[in-house]
Amino acid sequence: MARIALRHFVRILVTVVIGGIFAATLVRYAPGFESDEQALDSRLSNESVQALRNARAGERDVFAFYKSFLVSAAHGDFGTSRTLNRPVRELVSERLPVTMRLIGTGLLLGWALALLFAVSAVMVRFAPYDVLTTAVSGLILCVPSAVLGLIFVFANAPASLAIGLIVFSHVFRYWRNLLDKSYMMPHIVMARAKGLSPARILVFHVLPVSAGQLLAVCGISVSIALGAAIPVEALCGVPGIGQLAWQAALGRDLSLLVTLTFIVTIVTLLANTASEIFGQAFRVQEA
Repeated sequence: MARIALRHFVRILVTVVIGGIFAATLVRYAPGFESDEQALDSRLSNESVQALRNARAGERDVFAFYKSFLVSAAHGDFGTSRTLNRPVRELVSERLPVTMRLIGTGLLLGWALALLFAVSAVMVRFAPYDVLTTAVSGLILCVPSAVLGLIFVFANAPASLAIGLIVFSHVFRYWRNLLDKSYMMPHIVMARAKGLSPARILVFHVLPVSAGQLLAVCGISVSIALGAAIPVEALCGVPGIGQLAWQAALGRDLSLLVTLTFIVTIVTLLANTASEIFGQAFRVQEA
């Protein structure tokens, strides 16, 4: 167990470090990195404009910046946000709980909707109902996250519901197919032929067989919810990590964007690792 935990820890650590250097490189060489909108202020003197340009000097060499950033981050210092002129650590500690609550609520709503419709579609086995649920999830899947967020702004609806619908649209079809495949297994067909109640077949025979794969989809959906949180928070005015990422991207805020990349990578990998471990546990019990 300790060896498995160490292996996952090393994998997460290596992925975070590599992801950080990729993020820093992309931001450094993005168009407009050298420009600063404050420098366009006609009230500033030449010395002030030059001071703003010099502030970027330490970020021009991306490898030197990243090395310095990692050393500081190891001591708990993630730098100062150029956009908001505040320590990155303070900004993240204020906004991370907001996003975690938003995503957590959205994931629970999305999973509940997807499981409800997937189970009912497989148990009812009524073609028009199956077509209707598939069409609804497909229609939501076709709507970009930003457009869905805008609709929720006009409707004055909670942003967590938008996250929930986005998760539902990505998860439903996979779960429906997994459950349908399980229902076609010989021992479950035999149980249905012997007259076992649908609820008992679902709880004691179908869900245990499908649990590992259902959890794998849950792990993937966490990264989907994180990605959807950026446009939804920015449009709905939710002061979370997604809105912070949007502001950092507009300002080419290197320290802030690299820190947010670390957080997104860690949360995604932890979710996938947890789903993998629990999935393996279910498969061992099933064997």
